[in-house]
Amino acid sequence: MKKILIILLLMVLLGCQTQVVEEKKVVRESAIAGSWYPNSEEEINKTLSNYFNNVEDAGLENIKAIIVPHAGWRFSGRVAAAAFKQLVQHKKDYNTVLILGPSHTSSFDGASIPNATHYETPLGLVKVSDKTKQLLAEPLFNSYNEAHKKEHSIEIELPFLQYALSNFEIIPVLIGPRTTVDEINSIASTLKKYVDNNTLIVVSSDFTHYGPRYGYIPFTENVSDNIKFLDSLAIDRIKAKDAEGFAEFLSETGATICGRHAVLALLFMLQGEDITPQLISYDTSGNITGDYKNSVSYVSMVFTEPKKEPLTKDEQEFLLKLARDTLNYYYGLGEKPVIDESELSPNLKKIQGCFTTLNKNYNLRGCIGHILPQEELYKCVMDNVISAAVNDRRFLPVRADELDDIKIEISVLSVPEPLEFSSGEDLKNKLRPLVDGVVLRNGMRQSTYLPQVWEQLPDKELFLTSLCKKGGMREDCWKDTSTKVSTYQAFVFEEE
Repeated sequence: MKKILIILLLMVLLGCQTQVVEEKKVVRESAIAGSWYPNSEEEINKTLSNYFNNVEDAGLENIKAIIVPHAGWRFSGRVAAAAFKQLVQHKKDYNTVLILGPSHTSSFDGASIPNATHYETPLGLVKVSDKTKQLLAEPLFNSYNEAHKKEHSIEIELPFLQYALSNFEIIPVLIGPRTTVDEINSIASTLKKYVDNNTLIVVSSDFTHYGPRYGYIPFTENVSDNIKFLDSLAIDRIKAKDAEGFAEFLSETGATICGRHAVLALLFMLQGEDITPQLISYDTSGNITGDYKNSVSYVSMVFTEPKKEPLTKDEQEFLLKLARDTLNYYYGLGEKPVIDESELSPNLKKIQGCFTTLNKNYNLRGCIGHILPQEELYKCVMDNVISAAVNDRRFLPVRADELDDIKIEISVLSVPEPLEFSSGEDLKNKLRPLVDGVVLRNGMRQSTYLPQVWEQLPDKELFLTSLCKKGGMREDCWKDTSTKVSTYQAFVFEEE
């Protein structure tokens, strides 16, 4: 009996020892909500909605990094929003955001990561990635916790990210003001190991700080133009991805770019990469207030990778020939040809939505497709090229003697994503002409226009009104918030 009790006691003790202890939540509380930006969820969303609706979506894809300012929102909010707006259509592409910023309150050497599991803003908690634990074991990485308590350069960007993206974690890194160029290069090499295809890099930095408040008065005449010129020199070196040139520029001019070390780290990380930098927005506090005695410059830049085509040139040519052969076969024998799948590439056998468009003498002759993925791409093309020829109710069936005059166009579609909107005006602001295909659904009725239709209907209101009519809905159905809207993109190619 004693042995049984001892065994049971050991089992209990061992069981207790193997229980997983949940990590204690350590929250870095907001230090600037209510002063640098609004302190309520409602006000933040209202402010950001206004910013985002009044900046252009440039239709950029494969965004790898952005540079954004970090002043109070009333000064730099619109410039920052211009870069963050570019992320909205790709919100599911990122699960980690590496944020690089300067320390304004503490002087140290190297990189610092906060001793925190979460950052807090009025929009909720943002989880700090577990990758930070590995980073702290790397050379030049430490945790100077005091530096993070009041620092605004990271926190100021978080509500923008919470508004623009879906689920993400952050790697918050401050680079100390005493860090040398060689050390920044080493920090960049380390950080690069923690960046994958689902990581966005955000560099938080204001640019020229001019005036007695900042101890920087390199000129006293034509201040506005000279500030702009000085900033352009920095921007040109960033566009060239010239880390050494940027470092030389800082040394020669003494330029007061507060996040210069973070910018330099990004440039070192991008060396040898096929990345294209682009200036999105620029302003100065002097321009905003009308007072250039003291002025801070604000810059938004976006860094993109080359667009990855979903199909190779050979695959495009195969599908166009397949569509043409399918039409000829159908009109000759009344059925589809049989295809040997073993000879097809994986892309051609991928379940994907597609549309097939028939044009005759530059006029539409038929267009039918599947918005949602239903079957292998090659089958989608075969089925829809026949349907476009004989089942498009807007036209009489294509005659056999017309086939030589028909030009085939194929659109391979991304999966539609729901687009939330608060009003008709909000919907118009969120749509991107020539980029977005649009699906409207109201009750049991539904209609879609491919992105190419924007070429004929470039006005957003006319585009949406026509789309409502196409589906047999009220012509202003797009203003009704009960209407469900989805957007998708198309990869389009056609016969020569």
